[in-house]
Amino acid sequence: MRRDPVRRARHAFVAALAVLALALPAVARSQETAPGETDWRDIRSVVADQRAALVAGEAERAFAHASPGIRRQFGDPVRFLAMVRSSYADLIDATDTAFVDGAVIDGHVIQPLRLTLPGGTVRVALYTMEKQPDGRWRISGCAIAPSTFRSA
Repeated sequence: MRRDPVRRARHAFVAALAVLALALPAVARSQETAPGETDWRDIRSVVADQRAALVAGEAERAFAHASPGIRRQFGDPVRFLAMVRSSYADLIDATDTAFVDGAVIDGHVIQPLRLTLPGGTVRVALYTMEKQPDGRWRISGCAIAPSTFRSA
């Protein structure tokens, strides 16, 4: 039995429209949340300043870069700094850092920071960023992961 080529084309067209209709909202959402170049500069500035504050032991300055949710979770700058020192020591111990291109993943703005530790071990801090109603960026989370980068 031979299939009607017009009918087959019509089915393909309807299927393509259905896929497009499903994909458009996701594309629109990602474009709404995708930071512009100025945003990425601001994000890197926030991350760099928080790290500098952590290295200097300036708890209040480091805590000021945390999102409202993180601030509620830890309550005060001293407790926040103690948590970072115990769970995120690589952020403080790194002898060299370099920003890697950020990305939007499932609607989350992620800014990677490569950390070179004493002895040459390399890790990546993956900062989750949150844009506040006033337009400022705040850090809403961080995960430290192994890296495929190697120290020179």
